[in-house]
Amino acid sequence: MVRKAGRVEFEDDSGRVVRYDRHPNGGGLVSPRAVVDPDASIAPTAYVEEGAHVGRRTTVGEGSWVDQGVSVGVGVRVGGNVHLGPGTWVGDHARIGSRAKVGAGVVVEPGAHVGPDTLVPDGALVTGGRDARTAGRRDAA
Repeated sequence: MVRKAGRVEFEDDSGRVVRYDRHPNGGGLVSPRAVVDPDASIAPTAYVEEGAHVGRRTTVGEGSWVDQGVSVGVGVRVGGNVHLGPGTWVGDHARIGSRAKVGAGVVVEPGAHVGPDTLVPDGALVTGGRDARTAGRRDAA
């Protein structure tokens, strides 16, 4: 790993050099090809991949991974050790509990809650006002 004035570089499993910048609020690792609001808080051990967008007043917890093409709205709380799969959309003021694994292409409606340790399958819809704690159903994850 190489550090240069807030930039972190390392080689991934395929031998490609991957670069991240430290986010000014929290120090998390953000791809130069991601858009993260300066008012968001990205924990030092969290990653935001290229093509992702993270809105203002959003918190991404320790060890969490916001994968490629993910969109996270305003005022969202992402707990620790969460994975938001590629192409997922998380609406404003949603809550994602610690250790949740959210699959690819998932839609989490504004205000919805995904409980801790929940596995949300690819393509699921988590509706607002409901707490998703079980996996497998398209309407409730």
